[in-house]
Amino acid sequence: MPTNILIVEDEEPLTLLLRYNLESEGYAVESVARGDEAETRLRESVPDLVILDWMLPGLSGIELCRRLRARPETERMPVLMLTARGEETERVRGLATGADDYVVKPFSVPELVARVRALLRRAKPDHISTLLRAGDIELDRETKRVHRNGRELHLGPTEFRLLEFLMQSPGRVYSREQLLDGVWGQDVYIDERTVDVHVGRLRKALNRPRQPDPIRTVRGSGYSFNEMFARAH
Repeated sequence: MPTNILIVEDEEPLTLLLRYNLESEGYAVESVARGDEAETRLRESVPDLVILDWMLPGLSGIELCRRLRARPETERMPVLMLTARGEETERVRGLATGADDYVVKPFSVPELVARVRALLRRAKPDHISTLLRAGDIELDRETKRVHRNGRELHLGPTEFRLLEFLMQSPGRVYSREQLLDGVWGQDVYIDERTVDVHVGRLRKALNRPRQPDPIRTVRGSGYSFNEMFARAH
Protein backbone atom coordinates (compact mmCIF):
# COMPACT_ATOMS: atom_id res chain seq x y z
CA MET A 1 0.00 0.00 0.00
CA PRO A 2 1.37 3.44 -0.89
CA THR A 3 1.91 6.03 1.83
CA ASN A 4 -0.91 8.60 1.82
CA ILE A 5 -0.20 12.32 2.16
CA LEU A 6 -2.81 15.09 2.42
CA ILE A 7 -1.77 18.60 1.32
CA VAL A 8 -3.81 21.44 2.84
CA GLU A 9 -2.73 24.54 0.90
CA ASP A 10 -4.70 27.33 -0.80
CA GLU A 11 -1.95 28.35 -3.25
CA GLU A 12 -2.72 26.13 -6.25
CA PRO A 13 0.70 26.44 -8.00
CA LEU A 14 2.43 25.34 -4.79
CA THR A 15 -0.01 22.46 -4.33
CA LEU A 16 0.67 21.26 -7.89
CA LEU A 17 4.44 21.51 -7.36
CA LEU A 18 4.28 19.52 -4.12
CA ARG A 19 1.91 16.94 -5.59
CA TYR A 20 4.17 16.36 -8.61
CA ASN A 21 7.30 15.89 -6.51
CA LEU A 22 5.67 13.72 -3.85
CA GLU A 23 3.95 11.50 -6.40
CA SER A 24 7.28 11.08 -8.20
CA GLU A 25 8.61 9.71 -4.89
CA GLY A 26 5.85 7.08 -4.87
CA TYR A 27 3.44 8.69 -2.42
CA ALA A 28 -0.35 8.81 -2.94
CA VAL A 29 -1.34 12.48 -2.66
CA GLU A 30 -4.65 14.25 -2.02
CA SER A 31 -5.16 17.98 -1.61
CA VAL A 32 -7.74 20.42 -0.28
CA ALA A 33 -7.58 24.22 -0.28
CA ARG A 34 -9.58 25.12 2.86
CA GLY A 35 -9.05 24.38 6.53
CA ASP A 36 -12.69 23.46 7.17
CA GLU A 37 -12.69 21.10 4.17
CA ALA A 38 -9.54 19.47 5.51
CA GLU A 39 -11.16 18.92 8.91
CA THR A 40 -14.12 17.20 7.21
CA ARG A 41 -11.80 15.11 5.03
CA LEU A 42 -9.73 14.02 8.03
CA ARG A 43 -12.84 12.75 9.83
CA GLU A 44 -13.43 10.34 6.92
CA SER A 45 -9.99 8.71 7.01
CA VAL A 46 -6.55 9.46 8.43
CA PRO A 47 -3.58 9.81 6.03
CA ASP A 48 -0.02 8.89 6.96
CA LEU A 49 1.07 12.56 6.98
CA VAL A 50 -0.42 16.04 6.51
CA ILE A 51 1.33 19.03 4.94
CA LEU A 52 -0.55 21.97 6.43
CA ASP A 53 -0.38 25.66 5.52
CA TRP A 54 -0.55 28.11 8.44
CA MET A 55 -2.90 30.63 6.78
CA LEU A 56 -6.00 29.02 5.24
CA PRO A 57 -9.55 30.12 4.40
CA GLY A 58 -12.33 28.59 6.46
CA LEU A 59 -10.13 27.47 9.37
CA SER A 60 -6.53 28.40 10.06
CA GLY A 61 -3.83 25.75 9.91
CA ILE A 62 -2.80 26.47 13.49
CA GLU A 63 -6.37 25.90 14.75
CA LEU A 64 -6.79 22.79 12.62
CA CYS A 65 -3.55 21.39 14.02
CA ARG A 66 -4.79 22.07 17.56
CA ARG A 67 -8.04 20.20 16.83
CA LEU A 68 -6.23 17.27 15.23
CA ARG A 69 -4.09 16.84 18.31
CA ALA A 70 -7.21 16.78 20.49
CA ARG A 71 -8.67 13.79 18.59
CA PRO A 72 -7.40 10.29 19.45
CA GLU A 73 -7.51 9.25 15.77
CA THR A 74 -5.14 12.02 14.66
CA GLU A 75 -3.15 12.90 17.79
CA ARG A 76 -0.07 11.01 16.55
CA MET A 77 -0.43 11.73 12.82
CA PRO A 78 2.69 13.57 11.52
CA VAL A 79 2.01 17.22 10.61
CA LEU A 80 4.44 19.33 8.59
CA MET A 81 3.48 23.01 8.74
CA LEU A 82 4.16 25.51 5.94
CA THR A 83 4.29 29.21 6.69
CA ALA A 84 5.59 32.54 5.47
CA ARG A 85 6.30 33.49 9.10
CA GLY A 86 9.99 33.01 9.76
CA GLU A 87 10.25 34.54 13.25
CA GLU A 88 11.39 32.21 16.01
CA THR A 89 8.36 33.04 18.18
CA GLU A 90 6.02 31.95 15.38
CA ARG A 91 8.00 28.76 14.83
CA VAL A 92 7.77 27.95 18.52
CA ARG A 93 4.03 28.65 18.44
CA GLY A 94 3.54 26.28 15.52
CA LEU A 95 5.50 23.49 17.17
CA ALA A 96 3.76 24.10 20.51
CA THR A 97 0.39 23.67 18.78
CA GLY A 98 1.44 20.17 17.77
CA ALA A 99 3.21 20.43 14.42
CA ASP A 100 6.05 17.90 14.09
CA ASP A 101 8.10 20.09 11.75
CA TYR A 102 7.95 23.58 10.29
CA VAL A 103 9.09 24.87 6.88
CA VAL A 104 9.28 28.57 6.03
CA LYS A 105 8.28 29.76 2.54
CA PRO A 106 9.99 30.00 0.14
CA PHE A 107 11.59 26.59 0.64
CA SER A 108 13.47 24.06 -1.47
CA VAL A 109 11.27 21.18 -2.59
CA PRO A 110 14.03 18.55 -2.14
CA GLU A 111 14.46 19.70 1.45
CA LEU A 112 10.71 19.43 2.08
CA VAL A 113 10.60 15.94 0.56
CA ALA A 114 13.53 14.93 2.77
CA ARG A 115 11.67 16.22 5.83
CA VAL A 116 8.54 14.31 4.83
CA ARG A 117 10.64 11.18 4.53
CA ALA A 118 12.22 11.77 7.94
CA LEU A 119 8.83 12.31 9.63
CA LEU A 120 7.44 9.14 8.07
CA ARG A 121 10.54 7.19 9.08
CA ARG A 122 10.02 8.21 12.70
CA ALA A 123 6.25 7.69 12.69
CA LYS A 124 5.97 4.59 10.48
CA PRO A 125 9.35 2.94 9.99
CA ASP A 126 7.72 0.03 8.14
CA HIS A 127 6.65 2.45 5.36
CA ILE A 128 10.28 3.15 4.43
CA SER A 129 11.92 0.49 2.31
CA THR A 130 14.92 -1.01 4.08
CA LEU A 131 16.77 -1.65 0.80
CA LEU A 132 17.82 0.98 -1.72
CA ARG A 133 19.12 -0.26 -5.08
CA ALA A 134 20.56 1.77 -7.94
CA GLY A 135 22.72 0.32 -10.67
CA ASP A 136 25.04 -2.24 -9.06
CA ILE A 137 24.86 -0.53 -5.63
CA GLU A 138 22.69 -1.87 -2.83
CA LEU A 139 22.24 -0.02 0.49
CA ASP A 140 20.60 -1.75 3.46
CA ARG A 141 19.18 0.72 5.98
CA GLU A 142 18.68 -1.94 8.67
CA THR A 143 22.13 -3.51 8.70
CA LYS A 144 23.89 -0.25 7.64
CA ARG A 145 25.77 -2.15 4.93
CA VAL A 146 26.50 -1.19 1.35
CA HIS A 147 27.44 -3.55 -1.49
CA ARG A 148 28.60 -2.77 -5.01
CA ASN A 149 28.52 -5.58 -7.55
CA GLY A 150 28.37 -8.02 -4.62
CA ARG A 151 31.43 -6.52 -2.87
CA GLU A 152 30.86 -5.02 0.58
CA LEU A 153 31.99 -1.41 0.88
CA HIS A 154 33.24 0.07 4.12
CA LEU A 155 31.72 3.50 4.68
CA GLY A 156 31.87 5.78 7.68
CA PRO A 157 28.51 6.81 9.27
CA THR A 158 28.48 10.19 7.51
CA GLU A 159 29.33 8.69 4.11
CA PHE A 160 26.55 6.12 4.61
CA ARG A 161 23.97 8.83 5.37
CA LEU A 162 25.21 10.90 2.41
CA LEU A 163 24.89 7.98 0.00
CA GLU A 164 21.45 7.08 1.39
CA PHE A 165 20.25 10.68 0.97
CA LEU A 166 21.49 10.91 -2.64
CA MET A 167 20.21 7.46 -3.65
CA GLN A 168 16.68 8.30 -2.55
CA SER A 169 16.29 10.75 -5.46
CA PRO A 170 18.52 9.82 -8.42
CA GLY A 171 19.08 12.76 -10.77
CA ARG A 172 18.05 15.40 -8.26
CA VAL A 173 20.76 18.00 -7.69
CA TYR A 174 21.32 19.06 -4.09
CA SER A 175 23.24 22.15 -3.07
CA ARG A 176 25.83 21.87 -0.31
CA GLU A 177 23.43 23.67 2.02
CA GLN A 178 20.64 21.18 1.28
CA LEU A 179 23.00 18.27 1.87
CA LEU A 180 24.11 19.78 5.18
CA ASP A 181 20.46 20.07 6.26
CA GLY A 182 19.48 16.62 5.01
CA VAL A 183 22.53 14.64 6.16
CA TRP A 184 23.97 16.53 9.12
CA GLY A 185 20.76 18.22 10.34
CA GLN A 186 19.68 21.84 10.57
CA ASP A 187 21.05 22.40 14.05
CA VAL A 188 24.64 21.55 13.09
CA TYR A 189 26.80 24.51 12.11
CA ILE A 190 29.70 23.39 9.93
CA ASP A 191 31.35 24.76 6.82
CA GLU A 192 29.73 23.85 3.49
CA ARG A 193 33.11 22.67 2.18
CA THR A 194 32.84 19.79 4.66
CA VAL A 195 30.39 18.32 2.16
CA ASP A 196 33.14 18.21 -0.50
CA VAL A 197 35.44 16.31 1.85
CA HIS A 198 32.81 13.65 2.59
CA VAL A 199 31.80 13.35 -1.08
CA GLY A 200 35.47 12.70 -1.83
CA ARG A 201 35.61 9.99 0.84
CA LEU A 202 32.39 8.44 -0.47
CA ARG A 203 33.75 8.34 -4.02
CA LYS A 204 36.96 6.70 -2.84
CA ALA A 205 34.97 3.99 -1.05
CA LEU A 206 32.55 3.44 -3.94
CA ASN A 207 34.80 3.40 -6.97
CA ARG A 208 37.47 0.95 -8.05
CA PRO A 209 39.61 1.69 -11.12
CA ARG A 210 37.54 1.84 -14.33
CA GLN A 211 34.24 1.68 -12.44
CA PRO A 212 31.77 4.45 -13.34
CA ASP A 213 31.32 7.10 -10.65
CA PRO A 214 27.65 7.27 -9.54
CA ILE A 215 28.11 10.67 -7.87
CA ARG A 216 27.78 13.58 -10.29
CA THR A 217 29.28 17.00 -9.55
CA VAL A 218 27.19 19.85 -10.97
CA ARG A 219 29.41 22.93 -11.17
CA GLY A 220 27.96 25.91 -9.34
CA SER A 221 25.08 23.81 -7.97
CA GLY A 222 26.14 20.79 -5.94
CA TYR A 223 25.89 17.01 -6.24
CA SER A 224 23.49 14.32 -7.39
CA PHE A 225 23.28 10.57 -7.71
CA ASN A 226 23.57 10.02 -11.48
CA GLU A 227 20.18 8.82 -12.77
CA MET A 228 21.86 7.28 -15.83
CA PHE A 229 23.96 5.09 -13.52
CA ALA A 230 20.80 4.07 -11.65
CA ARG A 231 19.22 2.85 -14.92
CA ALA A 232 22.34 1.21 -16.33
CA HIS A 233 22.04 -2.17 -14.57
